[in-house]
Amino acid sequence: MRILGIDPGLQCTGFGVIDADGASLRYVASGTIRTRPSDGALLPARLKLLFDGIGEVVQRYQPEASACEIVFVNINPQATLLLGQARGACLTALVANQLPVAEYTALQLKKAVVGYGRASKPQVQEMVKRLLLLPGLPGPDAADALGLAITHAQVSRTLQAIGQVGNLQARTHAAYKGGRSY
Repeated sequence: MRILGIDPGLQCTGFGVIDADGASLRYVASGTIRTRPSDGALLPARLKLLFDGIGEVVQRYQPEASACEIVFVNINPQATLLLGQARGACLTALVANQLPVAEYTALQLKKAVVGYGRASKPQVQEMVKRLLLLPGLPGPDAADALGLAITHAQVSRTLQAIGQVGNLQARTHAAYKGGRSY
């Protein structure tokens, strides 16, 4: 299964693509999509750039599933709102390209990749490098995106194994209008 991970951000959105075959993971691609207010682009144009950039990544690498980081509440409400809008543009691009979207928190990503939910960015980068046998450290945003793809590969494999044991009922009580996948 080819999985696209997205680490949303208004200035820098990371993406990472991996192939997962059982427990085997293989690096395909990663990078960032950058928007800067200094380039003269207003917020709507920057959001369109993110939307179009994610669409190009999907068209180029043809993933079968995607994973996106859930926004945390920041101390600065304005920054949180801008991040939420960037995330919305990314999610819309994924859904517009008919991709199923799973969502994970930074804590879930760090726990799945490093084994410790409060891991630092350099620890995540190092573990992503090791898990995907990369020659060097990926950038922090690309590493988070690859980490989300790795997290989804692990969760999917586990849910598939559990599903073979018995039927599972989807949880909806914690879902926001069915927007989260469990």
